[in-house]
Amino acid sequence: MDKVQLVYEGKAKIVYSTEDPDKLIIEFKDDATAFDGVKKAKIANKGYYNAQISATLFKFLEDSDIPTHFIKLISDRDMLTWKLKILLVEVVMRNVVAGSLSKRLGLEEGTALSEPILEFYYKSDELHDPMINEYHIKALNLATPEMMKQVAELSFAINDKLKDRFDQAGLRLIDFKLEFGVFKDKVILGDEISPDTCRFWDKETNEKLDKDRFRRDLGRIEEAYEEVYKRVVLDEYSP
Repeated sequence: MDKVQLVYEGKAKIVYSTEDPDKLIIEFKDDATAFDGVKKAKIANKGYYNAQISATLFKFLEDSDIPTHFIKLISDRDMLTWKLKILLVEVVMRNVVAGSLSKRLGLEEGTALSEPILEFYYKSDELHDPMINEYHIKALNLATPEMMKQVAELSFAINDKLKDRFDQAGLRLIDFKLEFGVFKDKVILGDEISPDTCRFWDKETNEKLDKDRFRRDLGRIEEAYEEVYKRVVLDEYSP
Protein backbone atom coordinates (compact mmCIF):
# COMPACT_ATOMS: atom_id res chain seq x y z
CA MET A 1 0.00 0.00 0.00
CA ASP A 2 1.48 3.36 -1.08
CA LYS A 3 0.94 6.99 -0.12
CA VAL A 4 -1.05 8.67 -2.89
CA GLN A 5 -1.85 12.19 -1.72
CA LEU A 6 -1.34 14.26 1.41
CA VAL A 7 -4.73 14.67 3.08
CA TYR A 8 -3.82 16.48 6.29
CA GLU A 9 -0.74 17.44 8.30
CA GLY A 10 -1.20 17.97 12.00
CA LYS A 11 1.09 18.72 14.90
CA ALA A 12 2.34 15.15 15.32
CA LYS A 13 1.14 13.17 12.29
CA ILE A 14 0.71 13.36 8.52
CA VAL A 15 -2.25 11.62 6.85
CA TYR A 16 -2.12 10.30 3.28
CA SER A 17 -4.74 8.77 1.03
CA THR A 18 -4.07 5.41 -0.61
CA GLU A 19 -5.31 3.62 -3.71
CA ASP A 20 -8.05 2.15 -1.49
CA PRO A 21 -10.62 4.88 -0.65
CA ASP A 22 -11.40 3.15 2.66
CA LYS A 23 -7.80 3.21 3.89
CA LEU A 24 -5.30 5.85 5.00
CA ILE A 25 -1.61 5.89 5.86
CA ILE A 26 -0.66 7.84 8.98
CA GLU A 27 2.96 8.92 9.36
CA PHE A 28 4.15 9.72 12.89
CA LYS A 29 6.45 12.76 13.16
CA ASP A 30 9.17 13.74 15.64
CA ASP A 31 7.63 17.22 15.98
CA ALA A 32 6.32 18.18 19.40
CA THR A 33 4.09 21.11 20.32
CA ALA A 34 2.50 22.37 23.53
CA PHE A 35 0.25 25.22 24.66
CA ASP A 36 -1.64 25.41 21.36
CA GLY A 37 1.53 25.34 19.30
CA VAL A 38 3.31 28.13 21.16
CA LYS A 39 6.08 25.77 22.28
CA LYS A 40 7.66 23.71 19.51
CA ALA A 41 10.57 21.28 19.22
CA LYS A 42 11.63 17.98 17.75
CA ILE A 43 12.06 14.95 19.98
CA ALA A 44 14.44 12.42 18.51
CA ASN A 45 12.70 9.15 17.56
CA LYS A 46 9.33 10.28 18.99
CA GLY A 47 7.51 9.32 15.79
CA TYR A 48 9.02 5.85 15.87
CA TYR A 49 8.20 5.27 19.54
CA ASN A 50 4.63 6.58 19.20
CA ALA A 51 3.91 4.47 16.12
CA GLN A 52 5.21 1.32 17.77
CA ILE A 53 3.46 1.95 21.10
CA SER A 54 0.16 2.81 19.39
CA ALA A 55 0.30 -0.28 17.17
CA THR A 56 0.96 -2.53 20.16
CA LEU A 57 -1.92 -1.05 22.14
CA PHE A 58 -4.36 -1.06 19.22
CA LYS A 59 -3.61 -4.77 18.73
CA PHE A 60 -4.17 -5.34 22.44
CA LEU A 61 -7.53 -3.55 22.36
CA GLU A 62 -8.62 -5.38 19.19
CA ASP A 63 -7.84 -8.67 20.97
CA SER A 64 -10.09 -7.39 23.78
CA ASP A 65 -13.00 -6.87 21.33
CA ILE A 66 -12.63 -3.09 21.19
CA PRO A 67 -12.79 -1.88 17.55
CA THR A 68 -10.06 0.48 16.32
CA HIS A 69 -8.97 2.01 13.02
CA PHE A 70 -5.67 0.10 13.11
CA ILE A 71 -4.90 -2.35 10.30
CA LYS A 72 -1.11 -2.78 10.45
CA LEU A 73 2.24 -1.02 10.51
CA ILE A 74 3.75 -0.80 7.05
CA SER A 75 7.03 0.78 8.20
CA ASP A 76 8.65 1.92 11.44
CA ARG A 77 6.56 5.11 11.45
CA ASP A 78 3.74 4.48 8.98
CA MET A 79 0.43 2.97 10.06
CA LEU A 80 -2.26 1.70 7.70
CA THR A 81 -5.71 2.48 9.07
CA TRP A 82 -9.36 2.53 8.12
CA LYS A 83 -10.60 5.93 6.98
CA LEU A 84 -12.93 7.29 9.64
CA LYS A 85 -15.34 10.17 9.67
CA ILE A 86 -13.87 11.70 12.82
CA LEU A 87 -16.29 12.92 15.49
CA LEU A 88 -15.46 16.48 16.52
CA VAL A 89 -15.61 15.43 20.16
CA GLU A 90 -12.40 14.61 22.00
CA VAL A 91 -12.69 12.37 25.02
CA VAL A 92 -10.51 12.64 28.12
CA MET A 93 -10.53 9.87 30.71
CA ARG A 94 -9.12 10.76 34.13
CA ASN A 95 -8.08 8.33 36.87
CA VAL A 96 -5.86 10.67 38.91
CA VAL A 97 -5.92 14.46 39.30
CA ALA A 98 -3.38 16.11 36.99
CA GLY A 99 -2.97 18.98 34.54
CA SER A 100 -6.02 21.15 33.89
CA LEU A 101 -8.22 19.20 36.32
CA SER A 102 -5.91 20.17 39.18
CA LYS A 103 -6.18 23.84 38.21
CA ARG A 104 -9.94 23.77 37.64
CA LEU A 105 -10.87 22.05 40.89
CA GLY A 106 -8.03 23.26 43.10
CA LEU A 107 -6.97 19.70 43.90
CA GLU A 108 -3.39 18.59 44.41
CA GLU A 109 -1.89 16.84 41.41
CA GLY A 110 -1.61 13.13 42.10
CA THR A 111 -4.85 12.91 44.09
CA ALA A 112 -6.52 9.58 43.27
CA LEU A 113 -10.12 9.75 42.08
CA SER A 114 -12.72 7.45 43.62
CA GLU A 115 -13.88 6.60 40.09
CA PRO A 116 -12.83 7.61 36.57
CA ILE A 117 -14.02 10.94 35.18
CA LEU A 118 -15.14 11.20 31.56
CA GLU A 119 -14.87 14.63 29.89
CA PHE A 120 -15.78 15.87 26.40
CA TYR A 121 -14.06 18.64 24.43
CA TYR A 122 -15.03 20.33 21.17
CA LYS A 123 -12.31 19.46 18.66
CA SER A 124 -11.39 22.95 17.39
CA ASP A 125 -7.86 24.37 17.30
CA GLU A 126 -9.28 27.84 16.65
CA LEU A 127 -11.35 27.70 19.85
CA HIS A 128 -8.63 25.87 21.84
CA ASP A 129 -10.75 22.74 22.31
CA PRO A 130 -13.27 24.01 24.90
CA MET A 131 -14.93 21.58 27.29
CA ILE A 132 -18.50 20.70 26.34
CA ASN A 133 -21.24 18.35 27.57
CA GLU A 134 -23.88 16.12 26.02
CA TYR A 135 -26.26 19.06 25.53
CA HIS A 136 -23.70 21.03 23.51
CA ILE A 137 -22.96 17.93 21.44
CA LYS A 138 -26.63 17.41 20.67
CA ALA A 139 -27.36 21.10 19.95
CA LEU A 140 -24.35 21.42 17.63
CA ASN A 141 -25.11 18.10 15.89
CA LEU A 142 -21.59 16.84 16.61
CA ALA A 143 -22.86 13.30 17.20
CA THR A 144 -26.10 11.52 17.89
CA PRO A 145 -27.03 10.46 21.43
CA GLU A 146 -26.60 6.83 20.36
CA MET A 147 -23.09 7.56 19.06
CA MET A 148 -22.16 9.27 22.31
CA LYS A 149 -23.53 6.35 24.29
CA GLN A 150 -21.19 4.09 22.33
CA VAL A 151 -18.31 6.54 22.82
CA ALA A 152 -18.84 6.56 26.59
CA GLU A 153 -19.14 2.78 26.85
CA LEU A 154 -16.02 2.27 24.73
CA SER A 155 -14.07 4.90 26.70
CA PHE A 156 -14.72 3.24 30.05
CA ALA A 157 -13.94 -0.20 28.59
CA ILE A 158 -10.69 1.10 27.06
CA ASN A 159 -9.75 2.69 30.38
CA ASP A 160 -10.26 -0.58 32.24
CA LYS A 161 -8.23 -2.56 29.72
CA LEU A 162 -5.39 -0.06 29.50
CA LYS A 163 -5.06 0.45 33.26
CA ASP A 164 -4.45 -3.27 33.68
CA ARG A 165 -2.10 -3.39 30.68
CA PHE A 166 0.00 -0.49 31.93
CA ASP A 167 0.01 -1.75 35.49
CA GLN A 168 1.77 -4.86 34.21
CA ALA A 169 4.35 -2.52 32.63
CA GLY A 170 4.89 -0.69 35.92
CA LEU A 171 3.00 2.40 34.79
CA ARG A 172 0.10 4.34 36.27
CA LEU A 173 -2.39 5.57 33.68
CA ILE A 174 -3.14 9.03 35.07
CA ASP A 175 -5.31 10.35 32.23
CA PHE A 176 -5.50 10.15 28.45
CA LYS A 177 -7.17 11.54 25.34
CA LEU A 178 -9.20 9.48 22.87
CA GLU A 179 -10.65 10.26 19.47
CA PHE A 180 -13.43 8.30 17.81
CA GLY A 181 -14.81 8.16 14.32
CA VAL A 182 -17.43 6.35 12.26
CA PHE A 183 -16.58 3.64 9.74
CA LYS A 184 -19.42 1.87 7.93
CA ASP A 185 -21.95 3.14 10.52
CA LYS A 186 -19.86 1.83 13.42
CA VAL A 187 -18.18 3.98 16.10
CA ILE A 188 -14.55 2.93 16.52
CA LEU A 189 -11.38 4.23 18.15
CA GLY A 190 -8.97 6.31 16.04
CA ASP A 191 -5.92 8.57 16.44
CA GLU A 192 -3.13 7.12 18.66
CA ILE A 193 -2.34 5.91 22.18
CA SER A 194 1.09 7.13 23.19
CA PRO A 195 3.05 9.36 25.59
CA ASP A 196 1.75 12.26 23.46
CA THR A 197 -1.86 11.53 24.39
CA CYS A 198 -1.52 9.85 27.80
CA ARG A 199 -0.03 10.72 31.15
CA PHE A 200 2.10 7.83 32.42
CA TRP A 201 3.76 7.84 35.84
CA ASP A 202 6.14 5.18 37.07
CA LYS A 203 4.24 2.97 39.50
CA GLU A 204 7.00 2.99 42.12
CA THR A 205 8.49 6.50 41.86
CA ASN A 206 5.71 8.55 40.17
CA GLU A 207 8.30 9.80 37.69
CA LYS A 208 6.51 11.34 34.69
CA LEU A 209 7.09 9.34 31.49
CA ASP A 210 5.09 11.31 28.93
CA LYS A 211 4.79 14.62 27.08
CA ASP A 212 4.66 16.54 30.36
CA ARG A 213 8.45 16.26 30.40
CA PHE A 214 8.41 18.49 27.30
CA ARG A 215 5.59 20.76 28.47
CA ARG A 216 7.22 21.41 31.85
CA ASP A 217 10.89 21.44 30.80
CA LEU A 218 11.68 18.41 32.97
CA GLY A 219 14.42 17.08 30.70
CA ARG A 220 15.05 13.45 29.68
CA ILE A 221 12.20 13.71 27.17
CA GLU A 222 13.41 11.18 24.61
CA GLU A 223 14.40 8.82 27.43
CA ALA A 224 10.82 8.91 28.77
CA TYR A 225 9.34 7.93 25.39
CA GLU A 226 11.96 5.22 25.02
CA GLU A 227 11.20 3.87 28.50
CA VAL A 228 7.48 3.53 27.72
CA TYR A 229 8.40 1.85 24.42
CA LYS A 230 10.65 -0.65 26.21
CA ARG A 231 8.02 -1.49 28.80
CA VAL A 232 4.97 -1.63 26.52
CA VAL A 233 6.39 -2.90 23.21
CA LEU A 234 9.50 -4.83 24.23
CA ASP A 235 8.10 -5.98 27.58
CA GLU A 236 11.30 -5.00 29.38
CA TYR A 237 9.87 -4.16 32.79
CA SER A 238 11.12 -5.94 35.87
CA PRO A 239 9.57 -4.72 39.15
